[in-house]
Amino acid sequence: MQNITIIGINDTQPSFTDEQKRIISLCINFAGGERHFQLVKDVLPKNHQWRNITVPLSDLIDEINETQGNWIVFASGDPWFFGIANTLKREFPTATIHSFPLFNSIQILGHRLGINYGDYKPISLTGRHWKEFDKALITGECRMAILTDRKNTPPVIAERMRNYGYSNYKIYYGEHLGGEEEKVLTLTLKEALTLDYKHPNCLLLEKTDDAIPQKLIPESEFQILDNRPNMITKMPVRLATLASMELNSKTVLWDIGACTGSISIEARLNYPDLQIVAFEQHHNRMLMMENNCKQFQCPGIEMLEGDYLQIDKEELMPPDAVFLGGHGGKMEEILDDISKRLLPGGIISFNSVSETSEERFLKWTEKNNYTIKCKQLIQVDKYNPIQIITIKK
Repeated sequence: MQNITIIGINDTQPSFTDEQKRIISLCINFAGGERHFQLVKDVLPKNHQWRNITVPLSDLIDEINETQGNWIVFASGDPWFFGIANTLKREFPTATIHSFPLFNSIQILGHRLGINYGDYKPISLTGRHWKEFDKALITGECRMAILTDRKNTPPVIAERMRNYGYSNYKIYYGEHLGGEEEKVLTLTLKEALTLDYKHPNCLLLEKTDDAIPQKLIPESEFQILDNRPNMITKMPVRLATLASMELNSKTVLWDIGACTGSISIEARLNYPDLQIVAFEQHHNRMLMMENNCKQFQCPGIEMLEGDYLQIDKEELMPPDAVFLGGHGGKMEEILDDISKRLLPGGIISFNSVSETSEERFLKWTEKNNYTIKCKQLIQVDKYNPIQIITIKK
């Protein structure tokens, strides 16, 4: 059985307890960041073996598996706060794990500012996707505590916020917290864009007003293709379509033939937990969709350009909801491909503008043993009636 001890340290020469000194003296295998090594190297046994922790962690995991004896891992602050302790527990479920945590960087920044850091929603961008950060922005989270890394730096985070119109946050910045080079600043978003930062650092974001992204967006507010209003799904049709897809219980939505992005954007703003992939063949429409996402403060939609049938989809999460917004005359081929990837119980929705397309869709539905969940005719103003058809696998 593996025995792993994790010792939290800050950015200053650590003062180890007698118990920690004893554990260190009896160990050979040590791991941590290069910064940690510089802080602890003088107290390590002469015969020690040091492994730098770098991403990905697979090399360290393999070495712990292959090496006999105990391990000591040095970590920043509290190793259980989005830290390496969670990874080690997951990778070594039968291991005995002891920890000596310190205050984490968010806590120290809160101490320095004299604020209740418990009010700030913790979000880690350390080796992670933007998903939780984007969700917090879309839902109007008033306070966020952000852990950064060397890729998702304070200026990069500020740039993403600016691109999607989230300038209504005050930023508290902490650098080398607990160390001799500690720095704490209060910044505007504009100041954060050009910040001369050093690692490690973290942020506290505090909203300055009550604004949240607009939902139920009128089609007149979208940027549309060559002033062709017929090319966008009208708001009543859009909302009825999304409602028919039961997206509150879905995980992954594919929007095929996304065009302006109106379906993807409305879905993302109303269901921020939903992972959305928008497929669009035409480059000018892709640019238009990107502009609409920025205009309506909608980060996090994955956009793939090209012919849907030619795009490599093997690395994508399989959908449990699909909106077929365009098919370029290849409806059956596209539906066949969707059906191979759609999860059991998944939904496909299609807005038919002609009897011919409706007939083709329903014929494919019957042939492939799908169940019709919704078939609803809607007409908006003087536009042609739209048949919303939603089917279930």
